[in-house]
Amino acid sequence: MKAGRLRALAVTSAQPSALAPGIPTIAASGVPGYEADSTHGLLAPANTPAAILELLNQETVRVLNREDVKEKLLNVGVEAVGSSQAAFAAAIRNDMTKWGKLIRDAGIRAD
Repeated sequence: MKAGRLRALAVTSAQPSALAPGIPTIAASGVPGYEADSTHGLLAPANTPAAILELLNQETVRVLNREDVKEKLLNVGVEAVGSSQAAFAAAIRNDMTKWGKLIRDAGIRAD
């Protein structure tokens, strides 16, 4: 794309991406509600004390918000978004609901 040999039509995320400035989303390009992106995050064992979880979250968000870290991640194609524990849990639930429905509707099964 940067070399001019490919032309991006749209990004699959719900919001425009810093990885592809100026490229519209698929939803904005005529497919309302379209969103397909990947979610990554840190998970901890069940029963981890709330104070430890909060500290891990705060420090992770602090590091992800550093300009040098953002730049390094963007250079390898990752747009980091630090959020709260609740927002990450909601994203996981949303993904499970959305992709679970697609898997069930398509009849996809593991061998």
